Amino acid sequence: MKRLWILFTLVTLLLPFEAKAQGIPKLRGYVNDYGNMISGPSRSRLEEELRSYEQSDSTQLVILTVPSLEGEPIEDYSIKVAEAWKLGQARKDNGILFLVSRDDRKMRIEVGRGLEGRLTDLMAGRIIDLVVKPRFKRGDFDGGFAAGVASLIDATRGEFKAEGKDSGKGVPPFQASWLLLLAALILFFLFLSAGRRRAIPDRLATRNDWNRGRSPGGFIVLPPRRSDRMDSENGIFGGGGETFGGRGGTFGGGGASGDW
Repeated sequence: MKRLWILFTLVTLLLPFEAKAQGIPKLRGYVNDYGNMISGPSRSRLEEELRSYEQSDSTQLVILTVPSLEGEPIEDYSIKVAEAWKLGQARKDNGILFLVSRDDRKMRIEVGRGLEGRLTDLMAGRIIDLVVKPRFKRGDFDGGFAAGVASLIDATRGEFKAEGKDSGKGVPPFQASWLLLLAALILFFLFLSAGRRRAIPDRLATRNDWNRGRSPGGFIVLPPRRSDRMDSENGIFGGGGETFGGRGGTFGGGGASGDW
């Protein structure tokens, strides 16, 4: 009887640890490599790229790697982290979580509510299967994260094209490059010619324009804005070393999962 009681006590003590879900790690930046999958130089490049992306488009894309999901479904864990971190701008809900579990060999792209119309579940799945997965299978994790991030940025801008076989139609790449160069040269000479025709009257009007508080082109001269501060409504960066964090975005379960 005593042995049964000891066994029951041990099972009771161990049960909470077995059932405990993976905890939510601290949001440290754009790249949260808790799974140690990304090299130092690659991590720095991704941080800079994602920071620039948020500054230009206000979309907040964050990477998270973990050693293991500890048995928890990746969909459950991903939405839990995304909601806790509140990625994306408030009222825009334009956050993206790129989650990878190293030992489970699983990944997921969690998409904020405001991006579900542009970054659809189908497109997120294509990015996983066609862009990230082949590189991860080769052990090229740096390349997989870099290509995945680039594709996610293109997708939210409406520029992503899924990799696939050439259809055999259209202009060959070599010929197309020459056509683009020729078009650029024509536009350049047309612009140069138009500029010369306008040079004389523009110089005569310049002094009067500046005296009226206007630029030579006729636009009102405004004082320069601070480069380290963006729209306060978006709350992106305030300068002065503001702590990194989510901006109040919400998620509805959109996205896609995969493995390698």
